[in-house]
Amino acid sequence: MKRILITSALPYINGIKHLGNLVGSQLPADLYARYMRANGHEVAFICATDEHGTPAELAAIENQTSTEEYCREMWQVQRDLSDRFFLSFDFFGRSSSISNHELTKTFALNLDKNGLLKTVEERQLYSKEDKRFLPDRYVIGTCPECSYERARGDQCENCTRQLEASELINPRSALSGSKNLELIKTNHLYLMQSKLKDRLLAWIESNKNWPILATSIAKKWLMDGKGLQDRSITRDLDWGIPVEKDGRPWEGMENKVFYVWFDAPIAYISSTIDWATSKKEPPDYWKSWWLNEHGARDVHYVQFMAKDNIPFHTLSFPATLLGANQSWKLVDYIKGFNWLTYEGGKFSTSQKRGVFMNQALDLFPSDYWRWWLLSNAPETSDADFTWISFQSCINKDLADVLGNFVSRLTKFTLSKFGSKIPEGSQYTQEELDTIREIKKVFASYDDAMSKIEIRKATSHLRKIWSIGNEYLQRSQPWMKIKTNEAEAGKIIRFGFNLMLFFSDISEPFIPKTSKKVKECLGKSNEKPQWPSPKEDFKSIFEKIEHGDDFKQIENLFVKISDDHALDLEKRFSGEKN
Repeated sequence: MKRILITSALPYINGIKHLGNLVGSQLPADLYARYMRANGHEVAFICATDEHGTPAELAAIENQTSTEEYCREMWQVQRDLSDRFFLSFDFFGRSSSISNHELTKTFALNLDKNGLLKTVEERQLYSKEDKRFLPDRYVIGTCPECSYERARGDQCENCTRQLEASELINPRSALSGSKNLELIKTNHLYLMQSKLKDRLLAWIESNKNWPILATSIAKKWLMDGKGLQDRSITRDLDWGIPVEKDGRPWEGMENKVFYVWFDAPIAYISSTIDWATSKKEPPDYWKSWWLNEHGARDVHYVQFMAKDNIPFHTLSFPATLLGANQSWKLVDYIKGFNWLTYEGGKFSTSQKRGVFMNQALDLFPSDYWRWWLLSNAPETSDADFTWISFQSCINKDLADVLGNFVSRLTKFTLSKFGSKIPEGSQYTQEELDTIREIKKVFASYDDAMSKIEIRKATSHLRKIWSIGNEYLQRSQPWMKIKTNEAEAGKIIRFGFNLMLFFSDISEPFIPKTSKKVKECLGKSNEKPQWPSPKEDFKSIFEKIEHGDDFKQIENLFVKISDDHALDLEKRFSGEKN
């Protein structure tokens, strides 16, 4: 049994996330966590809400509430949505937790002791009208790179360039709209990442199995242009983790908080601490996941994130861990994703363009979305969501293949034999050949799942379902029963064993459907069983026996009509300018 640590990029607290956010980190992380658990491994699947920084403050102002209350309410909203999407977090924490406050301050103190923090005097935009400094998203202006007129002070949404607020052309306050801004001197703590460049490069190059997306982005930030730059880890904000040393304000950093991108990744560790506490584990239990000297060398650590988060997880966070010099566990594998677009363009909250997580669940069951998103995961390039693609995928894969198999088998059996598996003859060459075919495809499926090659995995799983359908179509128990009831009984018994097998191996993708099938077969209390490609597959298809009860199961999937798909396309197309 292996120990697998899985983290997905923290969803930001400012509102409900869209489908692109879901498939960019949390959903594929859940897929991998479920796969590893089914294989009998010990899994710690950790996530949290990212609650600091300017977007949280601005969202709270917009909602006319305190930032603390806004974050508390939105954490619950995001927690509930993750449950409804069947995301199987072992712990879903908060970056504003007490443990993250304490740990972030400890990291800063250790970095300072190791000579990796420096105080830098810089000039920052100050609003006379708002009577405050305007870091990051508190400033809006024209991007110097692409001329987008609503670029933010930390990043341009249009061209994705990382920015400093002072770089914007015609800057204005996001609070008041005032253009009466001036550059005023202020001090900030900087993490001297440049001192760790060689160690970071050696570590990155040692990870030969990383996907090209992760490696290329990391090296670009590390080597291109001026190379890896020292980075500010403090901000002039009210909401956040106070910059303190030994319980008192850090000299020269009074009334400042740590930058969100410094404290947010640390929340992976603090949430593990909170998880261990919630489980009433021994005090050092969390250390066995994160500190090499306490057992973390044996942990396989996998991170999931969209490509815009890769620089921070391959450079800034590792720099923090390496610089603290405490044998912290570094990530073993990074699974990065490109963008999911919506009907050829971007998702947009302001323009009501695209589908967001709460809307999605009001339209269709969670497994519809999980299946489409994972089977179209933007692994090697951007992927585009369209309602036509969604309709086709659900109708052809789920309804016509898996759903049709289960429906035909259960309805026929109930009509001819009642709710018990009928007696039948022994398996013949037809069944043995089907088992061999399934075993061959399953080996490829298992290999793709172990390598987190999600699109490949969905293709193999779809093929396995099809093999079951093809077997049923060839065997035709509805014809055999007319002349050979024992033969028909055998086909049905084998078919129900296929159902159980499908339920087990499909669970990482469509857990709610898998549970329904298990309930139908009277196996609802059994955990998914993931076979080894090397074991005897014949025994796998002998678990359902003559006389076993089963319950009627409703249609697993309802097809989406052309009219419904077109209506949804119009409904979520967004507001026209």
